[in-house]
Amino acid sequence: MSPSERARGWVDELREMAPAIEEGRRVPQTLSDRLGADGFFRMLVPASLGGGEVHPREFASALSTLAEGDGATGWLAMTGSTTGLLTAYLPEAGARAVLEGPEHAALAGVFAPSGKATPVEGGFRLSGRWAFGSGCQNASWRVGGALVFDGDAPRTLPSGAPEIRSFFFRADESSVEDTWRTSGLRGTGSHDMSVEDVFVPTERSTCILADTPTHEGPLYRFPVFGLLATGVASVGLGIARAALDAGMEMAKSKRSRGGGKRMGESEIVQVELATAQGELGAAEAFLHATLDAAWARAEGASEALPESERARLRLAATHAARSAAAVVDRVYHLCGGASIWDANPLSRHFRDVHVMTQHVMVSPSTLKPIGRIALGLPTDSSML
Repeated sequence: MSPSERARGWVDELREMAPAIEEGRRVPQTLSDRLGADGFFRMLVPASLGGGEVHPREFASALSTLAEGDGATGWLAMTGSTTGLLTAYLPEAGARAVLEGPEHAALAGVFAPSGKATPVEGGFRLSGRWAFGSGCQNASWRVGGALVFDGDAPRTLPSGAPEIRSFFFRADESSVEDTWRTSGLRGTGSHDMSVEDVFVPTERSTCILADTPTHEGPLYRFPVFGLLATGVASVGLGIARAALDAGMEMAKSKRSRGGGKRMGESEIVQVELATAQGELGAAEAFLHATLDAAWARAEGASEALPESERARLRLAATHAARSAAAVVDRVYHLCGGASIWDANPLSRHFRDVHVMTQHVMVSPSTLKPIGRIALGLPTDSSML
């Protein structure tokens, strides 16, 4: 059974658990372990290392389906699986050290270079504090990005850019600071993570801006940031689907004051819900078609995807994220005052989707390099 098919079996349970997950500000460890045992944290790990190595469209569909049940749980599967993708860039000894624990173990990581790494014999001494550590309380291994320093100055790559490395460290080598008090996606437990002068061997670190994957296969010719953006947007699409479902149910049952006509008998409601269906379906279709086309290109190539393909992938992801928010907004406003109550899932969907849109991978700033590439202008595409 594929991950998306398995995810479908989780939706009802996650919908029931969603209010408690939000109130607890984390996915319970038992639920995280069960998700891991079902393979959702290792979808992007190489098959030779025991992972799923799935088609990116399958990855996107599984996340979207989980997020239909609960946005925070879909987000946890997204961050766990994209962190697992980094094992494809590690030397085999380092990857196996990270993955040798229980298959259900979650992973949590932050790419942002909020740490400082100093080279020493056999590895690095790492210190830092990273915000937005989604699922860090559930994770057995955590990842933090850091600038590598030679003396007092950051080390640079041949391109002249600073060397940013991602470092895997054990949960018991790090601390979690309770900082995650937010408007939405509260259940992701995206607290700050910190380490102080921890030794990380070289084989448990990688520079994804310069290193090439240590594993073959079309999945590892996809750009890391493109897959991350796909995951973020797919969670948004799942949240939007849940909001549309909630709006449909209200339209079928809610009556005007005094017990008059049902909400769904209004032509405006019919038009708005049909429009929302079209917007959501179009965004999802564009994202999935782009993933299929990129996969076909990657299958027939021996190198990373070309700049134009990476730009289209990021465009599809950013468009999907923004469309998801627009669909939720449409349904939220259509349902009026009933949408504001905590008892109505639309309230949570509205808050969750607008936290999703703030992720840098799907922010409006991603459109600038995409537009420059489309116009044939010189572009720094390293973050695509």
